[in-house]
Amino acid sequence: MTKKQTHLAILFADVAKSTTLYETLGDDTAQKVIGRILDRLRGVAEEFRGRVVKTIGDEVMCAFPGAREAVDAARAMQNAVDQLEFLENRDIKQPNIYVGFHEGQVIVEKNDLFGDAVNVAARMVEMAKPRQILTTEFTYRKLPPDAMVLGSCVDTTIIKGKSGEVKVYEIVWEQQDKTVMADSLVDFNALMQGTNVADMELRVGDKTIRVNADRPVVTIGRQEHNDIVIEDGCVSRSHARVEYRRGRFFLVDESSNGTYVLPENGKSILLRRDETQISGRGTIFFGRNPDPDSPYTMHFTAGD
Repeated sequence: MTKKQTHLAILFADVAKSTTLYETLGDDTAQKVIGRILDRLRGVAEEFRGRVVKTIGDEVMCAFPGAREAVDAARAMQNAVDQLEFLENRDIKQPNIYVGFHEGQVIVEKNDLFGDAVNVAARMVEMAKPRQILTTEFTYRKLPPDAMVLGSCVDTTIIKGKSGEVKVYEIVWEQQDKTVMADSLVDFNALMQGTNVADMELRVGDKTIRVNADRPVVTIGRQEHNDIVIEDGCVSRSHARVEYRRGRFFLVDESSNGTYVLPENGKSILLRRDETQISGRGTIFFGRNPDPDSPYTMHFTAGD
């Protein structure tokens, strides 16, 4: 049996919370949903000079010539799954995927791949959260400047067969996260110099989240990946977000039905695919006309 070594970027993409899909939709429907997702991932891989080596249940293993093709495919995969619609069945919640990749030596045996790069890439996807792309510092450093990739070190891990800790980098693929990450670098410098940085409290029902330099973005929507989940049919899957930028706070609407802002001492503002600065105290209403008695009303309080 002939074996050969080569250098490739290995990428794993895994359907998030697939067990829940089977439990809520039943085997037949869940299998169709996952099959459609995997078909889309295969198409994306081929668009970026990659191939699907194999599928493992609800996961695909892909191979690419290098890290550049892998990161482009990873971002395109996240966007492709984000745009999938299942209009024929309203019980199907918008799916998400985990993605992890690594470039290195692999062993080619028949149509399969083995070795260090496969093992490390598999570890990356194990660590990823829904809608997240993870890679190693080694792979991140190999990306060319023209790839326009923004990322940051988010963790370290121990991988069997490798000495020392491996730094794990998250690749940013959503546009709003690029803005937040760039702005947060300014706030980090301010903190290091002892400058006061503002803080905002967001409260919906019993849930309270603070927005500041340490947590510069909070997402709100109907889908489970959001920081604040609002299970209301008028609320979009990814409805809005509150961002901290250089000492100021902004409410950004991404929804179909809009978002109302009612400052404590002011008139209500309707945002529709737009943003506004918020300060002081007030309330926010998602997808519906202002109703202070609604359990989905968000209260905000800004302070230093």
